[in-house]
Amino acid sequence: MSILPEFYLNGGISLKKKFTKFLAVVLAAAMIALSFAACSGGQSDAGNDSGSTGGTTLKIGGIGPLTGDAAAYGQAVQNGAQLAVDEINAAGGINGIQIEFKMEDDENNAERSVNAYNTLKDWGMQILMGTVTSTPCIAVAEETHNDNMFMLTPSGTAVECIKYDNAFRVCFSDPNQGTASAQYIHDQNLATNVFAIYDSSNAYSAGIYENFATKAQELGMTVNAAAFTSDSNKDFSVQLQQAKSSGAEMIFLPIYYTEASLILTQANNLGLDVKFFGCDGLDGILNVENFNTDLAEGVMLLTPYAAISSDEKTQKFTSDYEAKFGITPIQFAADAYDAIYIIKAAAEKAGVTAGMETSALCDALKAAMLEIEVPGITGTMTWNADGEPNKEPKGMIIQNGQYVAM
Repeated sequence: MSILPEFYLNGGISLKKKFTKFLAVVLAAAMIALSFAACSGGQSDAGNDSGSTGGTTLKIGGIGPLTGDAAAYGQAVQNGAQLAVDEINAAGGINGIQIEFKMEDDENNAERSVNAYNTLKDWGMQILMGTVTSTPCIAVAEETHNDNMFMLTPSGTAVECIKYDNAFRVCFSDPNQGTASAQYIHDQNLATNVFAIYDSSNAYSAGIYENFATKAQELGMTVNAAAFTSDSNKDFSVQLQQAKSSGAEMIFLPIYYTEASLILTQANNLGLDVKFFGCDGLDGILNVENFNTDLAEGVMLLTPYAAISSDEKTQKFTSDYEAKFGITPIQFAADAYDAIYIIKAAAEKAGVTAGMETSALCDALKAAMLEIEVPGITGTMTWNADGEPNKEPKGMIIQNGQYVAM
C-alpha cells in the first residue's frame, strides 16, 4: 500500500531553497561543456594539487562508524558498497573506468568524520559516498561544499546533510520519516495514544520526533514524550515509567538500534505491554550482541528494504551479500549498494571520462542526477533539485526474527 503523500515530493524543503538549488544545478549544467574542454589538456595522478582524476580509476570514498555503538550501520554500508563496486568492476567499470573504494571510520563523531574526509582527500578521493550518520554528515557536507566535491549520502537523514547543491541522498529525510510514521500509524489504526522516547542530542532522532509529533497531533492523535541524551542512554526506567503512566498504546522510537535494544529489554523487565514503532535507525536491532531478539517480536518500522522480499533483484542482492559477508544485509547495506549504482548511472549519463578535474566532475554529476531514474534495491528513484529522492517507503514488522511486510 502506498503511503507516499505530497511531502515526499518536496522533501520538506522550502520553495526558496528549492529554487536556489535548482538554479545552481542549471548553471552547473551550462558549465559542463567548458569543464570537459578544460580537462582535455592533460591528465595527472588522483589526489594531486590539480584535483584531476587521472589514470584509469575513479576513487570513491566512504565515511561511517566502523567501530562504536553505531558500527552495524557503517559496516553494512561498507559491505554493500564494496559488493556493488566488485560487480561493476567485473562488468567493465564505469565507461571503462575501474572503481577504487575506500572506507574510513568516524565512530559516529563529527570531528573524526572531518578528519576521515581529509584522509580520503589525501588518498585521492574524487566522489564521496557518505557519510553514514547525520551529525557527522552535516559537518562533512560543509567540507564537500567548499571543495565542490560530489556527495551522495546513503543514510544521512538530517535535512542539513544535503543543504548544498553538490549533495544528494539515497534515504528519506528526517521530516519525511517522522511525518510518514505518524500518517502510517494513523492510517493503519495502530494507535491513537503514542509516547515517544527520543535522543534530543542527536539530529536524526530529534528531527524525526519533532515532525512526527506535529503530524500526529494534526491527525488527532495524543502524543507525549520523554527525551534522553548521549550522556544518559543506558537507563530508560524513568522514560518507560512515564510511558506507562500516560496510558500509551504505542511507544515511538526514532532512535538507533543500540538504545532501542536497551529500551525493549527494560520495558520487558517492567512488564510494559505496548506496541513499538520506529524508523530506519532500528534496522540492525536483530544483530545487537547479547540482546534477546525475542523481545523485538512485533516491533514495527518504516524501511524501504526487507531481506525476505520476493522481488528478484532483492533476492539476488541478499543472496550475494550473505555469500560474501556471511550475514543478512540490513537497509543500510542496501542503501549503500544503491548509492554506488546511482553514482554509476549519473557518471554514465554525464559522460564522465578519466582525467576530469574533481570540481568539473561534481558539476557534471549533479546535473545528471536530475535526469536519471535508478531501479534500486530500496526502490525506483529519481531526484529533485533539492537532492531528495522520490521513492516509496514500506511498513515492516519483525516476526520470527525476520522483517515481514505489513
